[in-house]
Amino acid sequence: MAARRSRREFQSGPIELGDVSQLLWAAQGETDADGHRAAPSAGATYPLEVFCLVARDGVPELDAGIYRYRPASHSLVQVGSEPVQTELRAASYDQAWVEEAPVALLIAGVEERTAREYGARAGELYVPMEAGHVGENIHLQVESLGLATVSVGGFEDTAVADVMGFEDERPLAIYPIGQRAD
Repeated sequence: MAARRSRREFQSGPIELGDVSQLLWAAQGETDADGHRAAPSAGATYPLEVFCLVARDGVPELDAGIYRYRPASHSLVQVGSEPVQTELRAASYDQAWVEEAPVALLIAGVEERTAREYGARAGELYVPMEAGHVGENIHLQVESLGLATVSVGGFEDTAVADVMGFEDERPLAIYPIGQRAD
């Protein structure tokens, strides 16, 4: 925890699939047979979706594109076959690290999942709070793996949703991840 820093500069090179797997598990992986996850969720409603954006040559074992993480099977499902880093950078107020990272994790929320149980106000409040829990898990796991990341919250919601092809999901945070430069 003492070493955790926001790092926006990456050394060139891909991310290993094992590291991506560990990061996804830290974000939303299941931690027991009852389906509880690595990050807390109000009433276990699990409103968050985690997407893994892979650049060309970003992960040797994966094709470039957009993947949705499936916690129950600890697997990725490809939902887009083209890299979107350039478009995502534009939607993120031209933050270069969004495009430069070989991998980015994008956290999105479906507020209705929590609102069904606790009401609209809870959906508005709890879902971003849960994204914060996930973000800290990502940061700490990145640090333990010797990688680099920064939390990106500065983006145009509608533009990111368009890039990602979202219908019900609300983009909440982006974590570009790369090899540490320092």
